Amino acid sequence: MKKLRRYGWAAAASLLVSSALAVSAAAAQKSDKDKDKDAKDNQKPRVQLKAQPVIAMAPARVVLTAEIVGGPNDFEEFYCPTVQWEWGDGTQSESASDCAPYEPGKSEIKRRYTVEHTFRAGVYRVMFHLKRRDKAVGTASVNIQVRPGLRDGER
Repeated sequence: MKKLRRYGWAAAASLLVSSALAVSAAAAQKSDKDKDKDAKDNQKPRVQLKAQPVIAMAPARVVLTAEIVGGPNDFEEFYCPTVQWEWGDGTQSESASDCAPYEPGKSEIKRRYTVEHTFRAGVYRVMFHLKRRDKAVGTASVNIQVRPGLRDGER
């Protein structure tokens, strides 16, 4: 009977130790995930530009969407930027917003900018720029091909 008690306590102790190890391993994994999340939040956001459609017939109405992906929501460099579109035909558009002063942890960056532009026949490289004080802090581009349509003299 003493042997059973001794082995019973040993088994219970072994079970407690293995449970404690499993809990500490799970906590270590969680802290690694938290570290990964913190590292991701501290990264600079990236700018992506998409066009719909990228190949069309003239005159083509194209919807362009610039998205800010990754990084923290309060990334100061991207807060309240001037937005500039270069249409690839020698023209450009620019807009700025009036924003409240930046506050860390409180101010949020805008993550999506959408415009529509009409293109004639040709190949265009559209550029999107986020600017702070006339300095580009984020840039992306997309190529658009517009084929001649009936209105352009082809039948």
